[in-house]
Amino acid sequence: MATILRNWSYRYQWLYDSISALAALSVGGEQRLRNLAWGGLTIHKDTQILDLCCGAGQVTRLLVKHSNNVTGLDASPFALQRASRNVPEAEYVEAFAEDMPFAESRFDLVHTSVALHEMSPAQLKQILQEVYRVLQPGGIFALIDLHKPTNPLFFPGLAVFMWLFETETAWQLLETDLVHELETVGFAVLKKDLHAGGSLQVIQAKK
Repeated sequence: MATILRNWSYRYQWLYDSISALAALSVGGEQRLRNLAWGGLTIHKDTQILDLCCGAGQVTRLLVKHSNNVTGLDASPFALQRASRNVPEAEYVEAFAEDMPFAESRFDLVHTSVALHEMSPAQLKQILQEVYRVLQPGGIFALIDLHKPTNPLFFPGLAVFMWLFETETAWQLLETDLVHELETVGFAVLKKDLHAGGSLQVIQAKK
């Protein structure tokens, strides 16, 4: 699955940004999409935030407006170079999400945006365990990612998008009950909202 467009979208920032902007129309625009996962949460200047799989810093740019303690983590040095140029106010760490080089209970908030569908089921389980480990008791894990549409009118568009840009792991996530996986690790799920005909899910879970 996926086509050469997937590689191009990672190589060329303008293409990635164009795809993101087009996809965000279904939820009211890119600004709203970037705020969906952590919207409504109380964030102070001293809140310790981890932007997990931060990419080029699209959401990191928003998080640093609320906190002076934002860390972006990504496995791609190329993405982190972009992020450090785009959002120099944050700190950046190159590492895999399933093996984070942080002490236990380091962060008040862990955020991730449309990244978990890139992970195999085994990786996903490890990542959820790692997120739980690095969160302080009472800390929040806020995420947005793909979901099997509840409105059948949205499925053809999602299927085309996934055929062009995604791999098998994205299809596997559509069959994954993330709430169950989070609860298995020990999280208490505070909310799950669906957007764009059910093709996007927003979850906030508490340690």
